[in-house]
Amino acid sequence: MTTPAPVRLSSWPTPLEPAPRLAAALGLRADDLWVKRDDLTSFAGGNKVRKLEHLVAEAETAGATVLVTSGGVQSNHARMTAAAAAVRGLSAVLVLSGAPDAARPGNLALAELFGARLVVVPPGEDVDARVADVAAELQAAGEVPAVLPLGGSTATGARGYLACAAELTEQLPDLDSVVVAVGSGGTMAGLVAGLGAERVLGVDTGAVADAAARVSALATALGATVGELRLRGDQVGEGYGVLTPAARVAMTTAARTEGLVLDPVYTGKALAGLAAAVADGTLSLGRRTVFLHTGGLPGLFGHPHAAQLAGDLMGRV
Repeated sequence: MTTPAPVRLSSWPTPLEPAPRLAAALGLRADDLWVKRDDLTSFAGGNKVRKLEHLVAEAETAGATVLVTSGGVQSNHARMTAAAAAVRGLSAVLVLSGAPDAARPGNLALAELFGARLVVVPPGEDVDARVADVAAELQAAGEVPAVLPLGGSTATGARGYLACAAELTEQLPDLDSVVVAVGSGGTMAGLVAGLGAERVLGVDTGAVADAAARVSALATALGATVGELRLRGDQVGEGYGVLTPAARVAMTTAARTEGLVLDPVYTGKALAGLAAAVADGTLSLGRRTVFLHTGGLPGLFGHPHAAQLAGDLMGRV
């Protein structure tokens, strides 16, 4: 079967910007650090839109009328799936795990604004089973559901980051390392397939049990010979979604040097991993490093530690 051409959901390429003040704060030279601004994509920004361009094309080729996906209550992927469905004239049902704030802030508010139907599954219950039930209910009602995976991370979705790898190669031909948060694995897998494992440093955020296995499997499905991954596991902290002291410092540093807003779940931990890699010599002076900003700003406003973070910082001013 021929792979369908991706639909267009954003504007490409995203900017690649120098970050000299952040570089200095992290102990790098001023021209060592660049930021790939995938936080500036459509639908309130983030990396998932690259994956959705391919996943939605596949769904439409199969005749889908409704997109069904899952995630946590502040899932960036779910929010962007809702927006992509709206743009393409499809419906969306989001099966979200957790206990949402009664005010439904952040990504929840945006998902509802984009017109999605939300199905909230209490913590500990089987999300995949509920997704299957929802898809069956939709099919019985005459719809054609397309179930998109957690985080959009299949080989199809990961093709979006093959395109990003090509953009980076053109924008900064002498790049040495790309640092990226690793959640469901598709973003790092696409970069590894496009740039080689030796040029991609992933920072595990604790979203899945075996991030290395997922990344390797997805990159292999894209035709890459993976070899040994560069994947840090030292920034997970107490678990997925839990703000760490190092991520708190990274978020503050990025905001106060370059005006970059990071989130507690992914990019805050990724930048903390970059800082640790500089400190232990994994990333060297004089080499071009790219920090891939994968977005997540709406999730910051729905994060349980957002108010605490703001209060702590205000107390230090």
